[in-house]
Amino acid sequence: MDKGRNVAVRRPQRADARRNFDALLKAAREVFAEQGTDVSLEEIARRAGVGIGTLYRNFPTRQDLFCSVYVGEVEELCRAAEEAMDLPPWDGLVAWLRRFVSYVATKRAIHEALNRDSEIFRTCRGAIDEVGGPLLTRAQEAGIARKDARFDDVLRMIAGITSAAFTDERQRERVLGFTLDGIRVRP
Repeated sequence: MDKGRNVAVRRPQRADARRNFDALLKAAREVFAEQGTDVSLEEIARRAGVGIGTLYRNFPTRQDLFCSVYVGEVEELCRAAEEAMDLPPWDGLVAWLRRFVSYVATKRAIHEALNRDSEIFRTCRGAIDEVGGPLLTRAQEAGIARKDARFDDVLRMIAGITSAAFTDERQRERVLGFTLDGIRVRP
């Protein structure tokens, strides 16, 4: 099993059903981030371009939708880690942490709706550690990331800083840059 692949969203087999499923996940991710988790499911179906019956066929409960959005984000984060391993150590770590920032935004939007004691939540956190930790280790071994930084420290720092309200995307990028400078070793 590939790293981080112990978590997966169950997608339908038929191509048209899979397209609808993916459109619903994308719409839910966007709507939750924009309006919070109390948004109507009809709004999500409308934005996905499907009927409410299609939404309920794929996600019988609101909790099913929350979990699928969350797991989908973790899947993308795991794929991003695999791609980041093809980059130089520091560039790979930074690329993955930038993707982690967007994951934090989605997770924050559905945070209250997630059962943090559930098996799926623990499995997802394990998958993130499994794929992201080696990126930090690789940068540390290359001598460009602080040796005293633990992966959990870095995740908490990035999540905490990027979850604040910013005036615009440029400000978020500047603050993220300051944070990354705190991890990077400079000669």
